[in-house]
Amino acid sequence: PDLLPTCNGEITTMSFLQDVVDILLQYVVKSFDRSTKVIDFHYPNELLQEYNWELADQPQTLEEILLNCRTTLKYAIKTGHPRYFNQLSTGLDMVGLAADWLTSAANTNMFTYEIAPVFVLLEYVTLRKMREMVGWPGGCGDGIFSPGGAISNMYAMLIARFKMFPEVKEKGMAAIPRLVAFTSEHSHFSVKKGAAALGIGTDSVILIRCDERGKMIPSDLERRIVEAKQKGFVPFLVSATAGTTVYGAFDPLIAVADICKKYKIWMHVDGAWGGGLLMSRKHKWKLNGIERANSVTWNPHKMMGVPLQCSALLVREEGLMQSCNQMHASYLFQQDKHYDLSYDTGDKALQCGRHVDVFKLWLMWRAKGTTGFEAQIDKCLELAEYLYNKIKNREGYEMVFDGKPQHTNVCFWYIPPSLRGVEDSEERTSRLMKVAPVIKARMMEYGTTMVSYQPLGDKVNFFRMVISNPAATHQDIDFLIDEIERLGQDL
Repeated sequence: PDLLPTCNGEITTMSFLQDVVDILLQYVVKSFDRSTKVIDFHYPNELLQEYNWELADQPQTLEEILLNCRTTLKYAIKTGHPRYFNQLSTGLDMVGLAADWLTSAANTNMFTYEIAPVFVLLEYVTLRKMREMVGWPGGCGDGIFSPGGAISNMYAMLIARFKMFPEVKEKGMAAIPRLVAFTSEHSHFSVKKGAAALGIGTDSVILIRCDERGKMIPSDLERRIVEAKQKGFVPFLVSATAGTTVYGAFDPLIAVADICKKYKIWMHVDGAWGGGLLMSRKHKWKLNGIERANSVTWNPHKMMGVPLQCSALLVREEGLMQSCNQMHASYLFQQDKHYDLSYDTGDKALQCGRHVDVFKLWLMWRAKGTTGFEAQIDKCLELAEYLYNKIKNREGYEMVFDGKPQHTNVCFWYIPPSLRGVEDSEERTSRLMKVAPVIKARMMEYGTTMVSYQPLGDKVNFFRMVISNPAATHQDIDFLIDEIERLGQDL
């Protein structure tokens, strides 16, 4: 009750916010301190019992509120820690953090120029720049920042469907033929999720076979398209992946583009994870052919280290998003305003309320320049190669697939001493399956590092190491390997 807008609340407010900032700054400094834990792990029931988290009728004091802030951060995962490798989005960028603070203070909505003038212009400028980097002439086209790659992929599906059957907007799925979409068996689950949400159905998403490196096989794609057409289905979208979640594989975009052109199908590229490589002159060849896509998902909150969330959908044809999504709400998008209405971008989004996600990316880009992002990305890829070279012939390690990784994903099994030299059998496989989960559980209990594991197809649990944190160094990679060996010796 003592804080603004209370009368004479300025002094209390300033000192409260100063205290909060002090708590945050201590956390930020700790995040980069390798002697601190990545995680102070407690089981959910322990954490629930240890503190009172319940909401009460009576207010708490500001001291208690500050204590709540401290407690929350005490058990938070330090995603900026140089030894946190668990997700595709890691790291803590100082300029990005500053931008997020500013965005929260401005607390506005992205739907009109009227209430978000600078932010709307920055979204326009930034999306155009990203489309230029995709290779569309003069950065032509359209785009939107959405709440994550899954929604960006869903937008692509929505727009592709509208482009082929505009009547679906008013009449719904009953008015159009049975649609089918195609994506690789290694693609992100969001493609099926989007099909479920849009009423297309997960059965209508046809999974295309991949080679041993996780890349879509174009001949299989063409075969399945022909098959679907023979059954009377209408192929409307192919989603190629640039940087798969587990293997970090890049589908052969040129071959996919040729097939999409031949059969007149919308080509989407899910570059949520791999799109950042467009910033690097050394690595962007992996996305050759992306300029032929009709739409592209690109998540700067992954490889580029922008704070969550920051995901862009880019569309080659201008005006399509607008006609697909607009509802002409007259209380928001009045047609008789005193400025250029093309800057009222809200009607092309599915959301009404939309968070300002662009400012973090824009401010970081200003601070680093394209070359800064390039250096950061090149460094992460170099670290992945260092890890690969370190373990490919090391005793106790087996690579999940042969050859140098194309992205920062390095997939491997750790083979504890008790399993070395044991020939392949069902028993060995079932024992190997338990190794990664036990090591991961121990890592979290010690709090020293975090790396993810998963099974895939017929392959039992293996580690998927990914690097997107510019704070990581060769020593952190060495530490991870030592830690896996220390925690897995006795298994």
